[in-house]
Amino acid sequence: MVDQPRDPSVSVWVAPPEGRRRGSAPAGLSRDGIVRAAVALLDADGIQAFSMRKLAAGLDVTPMSVYWYVDNKDELLELALDDALGEMRVPPLAEDDTDWRHHLRTLAHEYRRCIQQHPWAAQLSGRFLAIGPNAVLFSTSAVAAVTRSGLAGDRLAGALGLVLQFAYGFALAESQWLLRVRATGGDEDELHRVVHGIAGRADARLLENTDLVSREVEGGVAAARDRQFEHGLEMALAGIEAAVAAHPRHG
Repeated sequence: MVDQPRDPSVSVWVAPPEGRRRGSAPAGLSRDGIVRAAVALLDADGIQAFSMRKLAAGLDVTPMSVYWYVDNKDELLELALDDALGEMRVPPLAEDDTDWRHHLRTLAHEYRRCIQQHPWAAQLSGRFLAIGPNAVLFSTSAVAAVTRSGLAGDRLAGALGLVLQFAYGFALAESQWLLRVRATGGDEDELHRVVHGIAGRADARLLENTDLVSREVEGGVAAARDRQFEHGLEMALAGIEAAVAAHPRHG
């Protein structure tokens, strides 16, 4: 079966089933099991190499058996994305006394960790509507945190974007770098040294700029990335604190 392009406004979470399924479900399969297998295959091979035929082969079933549970590949990818987001440890919404800074910091770290573990999730995040149960829990938790700061309206939305888009953008770039590392089959620090050398030969200014940002990669490239993420996140939170101080809650 050839997957047909879907209307981008359609979501698996709101679209009704096609009503073409007849008979009983294929033995030994479930939608949850298919989604988990899809996540594992996406982790291993990435989006470009993912196919329903390869997924079915891994499950030792026919592709038609998979299509009994999902209408097309896009529908399955949307389910897989929300499943990956469900691995984030989202702070409980009932914790009204939780400091909003700590709450947002936790969400940012969890978002980054999710994309680190599932690089394909960053590529799919803008492709589908974020209305799956795990995506909604994440966004609702983030809104609840910023609301406790006293911000509202555009300022609240701006604060959310500052933290979550920072985490997304950082993790997206990081995931692309790690995919490059994996493709070389080598060591991350060694690849960094190679890239550093190439940049220096291409244009000395690139090397000078790199040295200004980090003269020494203490503890390795991974440790340096962790420090950069933490410092960037703290600056974002400091910016929100400044906005809260400039626009205190009324009433």
